[in-house]
Amino acid sequence: MPRAGLSPDAVVDLAVDHVDDHGPAALTLAAVAARAGVATPSLYKHVGSLAELRSLVSLRGWQELTEQIADAVIGRSGEQALRGLLLAYRSYVVEHPNWYRAMHQAPLSDARTAAVGERLMGIVLAVLGGFGLEGPRPSTRPAACARPPTASPSWRPPAGSASPKTSTPATSGSST
Repeated sequence: MPRAGLSPDAVVDLAVDHVDDHGPAALTLAAVAARAGVATPSLYKHVGSLAELRSLVSLRGWQELTEQIADAVIGRSGEQALRGLLLAYRSYVVEHPNWYRAMHQAPLSDARTAAVGERLMGIVLAVLGGFGLEGPRPSTRPAACARPPTASPSWRPPAGSASPKTSTPATSGSST
């Protein structure tokens, strides 16, 4: 008999706690069941598989990261918004390094994850829009998001702006 109050959300909560404590590689149904105080087969009433649980942990992470960033930029513009976005992102990663790593283990093809990704990209693009960046909306497909925008054939710097410069590291050495 499942523990009172056990639900899909409660199972994800337990999984998130486990990932935060032990890392994404340690996430197993047996580990979550132990935290819940139930037998492993009892979890199948709430999640279909370990892969589904990993996807739900990932989704929850993207939702929380998006909310944290949205809260940090709302009512701000320009440098304040950009600073809020970057600090919120960094804060999330520093506070939840294991969960953040787990967010990238699940496929991004899930419709719910794609919707959260669209919202997050909308926030990021709105903040960057305050700096005059324009052009076609970048793809939210995982393969396209894995490369920097300058690698995209459709990305162009805004008219009148300088192209990104590449810097070379300063060489240090003594002349003997």
